Amino acid sequence: MRLNKPIGILLLLWPTLWALWLAGEGKPDLSIVFIFISGVILMRSAGCIINDFADRHFDTFVARTKDRPLAAGKIKVKSALILFAFLCLCGFLLVLFLNRLTVFLAFIAAFLAIFYPFMKRFTHLPQVGLGIAFAWSVPMAFAAQTNSISIEAWLVFLAATVWPIIYDTIYAMVDRADDEKIGIKSTAILFGKYDKLFIAGLQIIFLGLMIWIGFVYHLNFFYYLSIFIAGMLSGYQQWLIKDGDRGKCFNAFLNNHWLGFVIFLGIVLSYLS
Repeated sequence: MRLNKPIGILLLLWPTLWALWLAGEGKPDLSIVFIFISGVILMRSAGCIINDFADRHFDTFVARTKDRPLAAGKIKVKSALILFAFLCLCGFLLVLFLNRLTVFLAFIAAFLAIFYPFMKRFTHLPQVGLGIAFAWSVPMAFAAQTNSISIEAWLVFLAATVWPIIYDTIYAMVDRADDEKIGIKSTAILFGKYDKLFIAGLQIIFLGLMIWIGFVYHLNFFYYLSIFIAGMLSGYQQWLIKDGDRGKCFNAFLNNHWLGFVIFLGIVLSYLS
């Protein structure tokens, strides 16, 4: 479940909170916020299990993942799948407290969570799959809060899809050498020597979409200040990955937590002021 490494929970949480605050115009239903935070923790944990199940025969050949419980044989596959099913059931029970549209979207979310880990076997774009899976909390949040999904909500979804492609490509740069040896595909391998250029382009697209969201939702100075800081953090990440050093690339990946938090803070302050 990797609860000892909450970075995945946080990266899934921030876009969810962006969407809840935008959908609720700064005053989201607190019971819905609680359900979504709980759901993020449950489904990220379930996602880790199904990811490790899918990669159990590959993780032993990757330095960073060789000691994961399934890869190292510390946990039986059957036990892991039972835990995965239990977490999904708990998540589904939470969704039942919401409206029908959100329940319907939850089934799509479950499919995305299960399908994503297997994408790296047949496409160099598993990061796109992760982006869609992580961003799916956005239409779910709008559906739960407003019982509809506006056109503007899909703009937030698009931005929330691009962001994981950025940070997961950086993450994949850490394992690129090992992945190439065992035949695992990723955008880091696809982009090759142009990886930093592609990441920079995606960062510009992401920040541009976030500025557009500010206009659409009539957010104020605090929000745009947060986007400026997010831009500075993006530049810092570029500096960290410039030499392709594994440790620095991993630090750049972790830095995205602060980027997501700063944007959320900007949204909250914009509605409070």
